[in-house]
Amino acid sequence: MLYHLFEWFKQNGINFPGRNLMEFITFRVMMAVLLALTITLIFGKRLINILRNKLVGESVRDLGLAGEQAKKGTPTMGGIIIILGILVPTLLFARLNTVYILLMLFATIWLGAIGFLDDYLKLRAKRIAREKGEAYKKQDKDGLAGWFKIFGQVVLGITVGSVLYFNSNVKIWREYIGNAPGVAETEVITKTVNNRTKHFVATKAPITTIPFVKNHEFNYAKLLPEALEQYAWVLYILIVVFIITAVSNGANITDGLDGLATGTSALIGVMLGIFAYASGNFNFADYLNIMYIPNLGELSIFLAAMIGACVGFLWYNSYPAQVFMGDTGSLTLGGIIASVAIIVHKELLIPIFCGVFLVEVLSVSLQVTYFKYTKKKYGEGRRIFLMSPLHHHYQKLGYHEAKIVTRFWIVQILLVVVCIVTLKLR
Repeated sequence: MLYHLFEWFKQNGINFPGRNLMEFITFRVMMAVLLALTITLIFGKRLINILRNKLVGESVRDLGLAGEQAKKGTPTMGGIIIILGILVPTLLFARLNTVYILLMLFATIWLGAIGFLDDYLKLRAKRIAREKGEAYKKQDKDGLAGWFKIFGQVVLGITVGSVLYFNSNVKIWREYIGNAPGVAETEVITKTVNNRTKHFVATKAPITTIPFVKNHEFNYAKLLPEALEQYAWVLYILIVVFIITAVSNGANITDGLDGLATGTSALIGVMLGIFAYASGNFNFADYLNIMYIPNLGELSIFLAAMIGACVGFLWYNSYPAQVFMGDTGSLTLGGIIASVAIIVHKELLIPIFCGVFLVEVLSVSLQVTYFKYTKKKYGEGRRIFLMSPLHHHYQKLGYHEAKIVTRFWIVQILLVVVCIVTLKLR
């Protein structure tokens, strides 16, 4: 809103010191980070007190883990703090007429609402049990049905995939050599770079980037027989749905230790912000030989707000946590990360930069599969890990919660660095 207000001042000849600052994405990125930090730090404490007064506390199952009973009664649904920290700076400093910003605002609100409803239903079941004087036992059926959460993620995937494939404002500019038959002049950019004239043409093909490969673009349509390439949009949307569902659930499973999912998401946000800024800047895109996507740089403002919100939330969520984000935060952060990765066409890097999410999900899948297999074969279920997800396995080994989280963060930093290296190393 502030960006558009300053644009209106400029169009109407209203001059005052600093009126041109809003034209610089770097300035708006810094302001988004600072405002998100301010919102989460100042209003976060107030919201925690409100949640505590409303008895919106976490119930803890007895899993035999060190320190788990100390978490009993800790306010949950803290993801509201993160969502506010993302939305307010984005609304103030981003160009709201940009398709990518509108798409991410929808993703944040949509998954935030689903996570909030899930947390609310669980807490309501707890309150009813307390009023009846019964012992509360946390069960999945207390919240939203699993299929409903999947349905919400699928809706987001269909929305993101459809907008990226069909919206006329979504285009990728790629360099071409020689003639470009059938291309209108309005679809061609000519630039002189280092005394060399380069021609760029717009495309809407469903392409992605292959990491560490010299000719690093892959068209999803090539996965289909030539006769069916006209239906590439169906395949593309299905892939987007799968990615968003997988990453969102991965973030949800990772949110099991104080600060683990929050810190991991902030680090991933830094990397995605670099990708968005580089691809949205013609000179950087040309130098790095990556896709140039007009208006994509605005996403770096959204991601800056997400980083600031996560870091501010860590003030209260780090060990020992004063608040948990709940599904309100974890589903939202996972959906945001997946959606942005698809928008910047780096979805093939997800197994790397979402490596922490991936091993957490795999640990659960392997544990359940192996338990069922051994129970059927030997009559007694056996385990690969002492407990899943993986972070609980290390707790069972005797590692302190804070040490586990810190080491997971270190691993995440390494994964982020590896992904950033792919911008140039091919």
